[in-house]
Amino acid sequence: MRLSTLGLVLALTCVAGSASAASFDCRKARTADEKAICAERSLNDKDVRMDVLYGVNKRTLAMGGRGALMDQQRDWLRDRRACGGNKACLNRAYDRRLGDLEKSMERIYSNGPF
Repeated sequence: MRLSTLGLVLALTCVAGSASAASFDCRKARTADEKAICAERSLNDKDVRMDVLYGVNKRTLAMGGRGALMDQQRDWLRDRRACGGNKACLNRAYDRRLGDLEKSMERIYSNGPF
C-alpha cells in the first residue's frame, strides 16, 4: 500500500507538472505573486507540484491533521502574497512549502493516516 501511494503521488506530480498550468486560472491573476507565478515557468511548475502534494496530504491525513494542514496553507498563502512579484522570495516560499508537504507525506508513509 505504501509503495502504491508513493507511486500515485509521483504520477500525479509528473502529470500535473507537464500540464503547465498553475493551481489557479492565470487569466484571472490579479496580485503580483499570481502574475509572477503565471509568467515564470519554474514558479508555475512549483505551484502545480505544491497543489498536488497539498491535495494528497489533505485527503490522506486524519481529521485533526487536515485542519492544521489547512491553517498552515492559509498562512503560507499569506506569506507568498507578501513576496509580491519578487521571484527569489517566491522560489524560497515554494521550496519551504514543498519541503514541509514532502515531510508530511513521509510521516504518512511511515505511520499511516490513522
